[in-house]
Amino acid sequence: MVAILEIGALVSSLVVGRVGDIIGRRRTILYGSIIFFVGGALQTFAANMPMMMLGRIIAGLGVGSLSTIVPVYQSEISPPHNRGKLACIEFSGNIIGYTTSVWVDYFCGYIDSDMSWRIPLLMQCVMGALLGLGSLIIVESPRWLLDNDHDEEGIVVIANLYGGGDIHNPKAREEYREIKMNVLLQRMEGERSYSEMFRRYKTRVFIAMSAQALAQLNGINVISYYAPYVFESAGWIGHDAVKMTGINGITYLLSTIPPWYVVDRWGRRVILLTGAVAMAISLSLVSYFIFLDIPATPTLVVVFVMIYNAAFGYSWGPIPWLYPPEILPLSIRSKGASLSTASNWAFNWLVGEMTPILQEWIKWRLYLVHAFFCVVSFVVVYFIYPETCGVRLEDMDSLFGDASTAAGTPGLRSETGSLMRVGSPVPSLDLRGRPFGSDAQIPPMDIDPPTLNIVDGKPQIRSESQSSRGRVGEWLNRMVGQNRGGSSSPAAGGRYAPLDQRDD
Repeated sequence: MVAILEIGALVSSLVVGRVGDIIGRRRTILYGSIIFFVGGALQTFAANMPMMMLGRIIAGLGVGSLSTIVPVYQSEISPPHNRGKLACIEFSGNIIGYTTSVWVDYFCGYIDSDMSWRIPLLMQCVMGALLGLGSLIIVESPRWLLDNDHDEEGIVVIANLYGGGDIHNPKAREEYREIKMNVLLQRMEGERSYSEMFRRYKTRVFIAMSAQALAQLNGINVISYYAPYVFESAGWIGHDAVKMTGINGITYLLSTIPPWYVVDRWGRRVILLTGAVAMAISLSLVSYFIFLDIPATPTLVVVFVMIYNAAFGYSWGPIPWLYPPEILPLSIRSKGASLSTASNWAFNWLVGEMTPILQEWIKWRLYLVHAFFCVVSFVVVYFIYPETCGVRLEDMDSLFGDASTAAGTPGLRSETGSLMRVGSPVPSLDLRGRPFGSDAQIPPMDIDPPTLNIVDGKPQIRSESQSSRGRVGEWLNRMVGQNRGGSSSPAAGGRYAPLDQRDD
């Protein structure tokens, strides 16, 4: 029953990447909240076990969708100088929910009726409803808007995020240019398929998936799901074991606050490395004192479990949710985050299934297994993970060295000098080493925000507009074979043929 939710979460996390690209981040959050609410309601009012299992699977579908798309959305609306802080605050919100659920379970444990378990299940309906209502008032991701040619709405959202609502704000307009240039260049790369993603961005995909997998193998679910059992094995019985779990939850929550202030100063790598060391030591000592079984064992186990949870909450809790969406390029960000989150739920399910069995078979040695994976985490981060602190999402190509285009974003060009002059051909833009024909010269790179009419101080967004695509959009249509299927809407779905697969 514990692991069945992870099955639903795994399935939805694999699907929602494509869904998020089609309908947008905001609507995906809304629909995920509705699914989660329905699953919670079925569990709350379950009259038999099949109904309970159905509700738990449906709730898992909602959890998988939300855990995939929310970090993507958060990374796409955050400025680089505090993107890490905002992601860590988001994780703190998750732990507030976890800690609250433990204490609700504790107090409801004194109720002598079926309300002792229905009330805790009802709480998830409340949280799902609040998230769904919140999705109605948040803005859409500006990067998704520009990637789908909603340029007018995109500049308005960017102005609200970066320019105090002023669409003429220089910072907002520069941000628009950076994102739009990146969108146009990535369209030249061809299909955004999973096979292409693994071929071109294999290092990034490995980091995204390994971060989530290692976070689970480091043992957090042994503590989160089975904490009362852990404390009972150390000598705490019944309600006392649940109470110790609640106290541990408070420590867990408090440990998620320091990263708010250090993740964008120290960087991601330092936090992950120090956290892995602290967790390995703590789990080893938990195993050692359970093995000794001395009078002080219950107290010592509680102390080191709390230290472990604090180390995880400060490091491997928030950072694996931050890393994937910020290192993946826009063209495959939702798909890559989908695989990353699927890795989380797959190993979440594995740990949830194996923990009770291993606790019976190998007892205190279980914690040494997870301590070993903490050491593995240290090695992987030290040799493979780059530092992404302060790097713009559009500039990650230069960090990983896997940029597939010779023309950088405006920000990169400002550092190296202009790569092109208005109206000049740029043969080097062809990534396959052959110059374009004379009829394929690049027109002026018109990536300026569209002009909007201002009425009563508010920009007026046209429902459909192709004027914002400019000459660059027309040139890309000709060069990469964009096919809109006859639709007049710029947001209609389309396919981009790679440059070496043109019919002409």
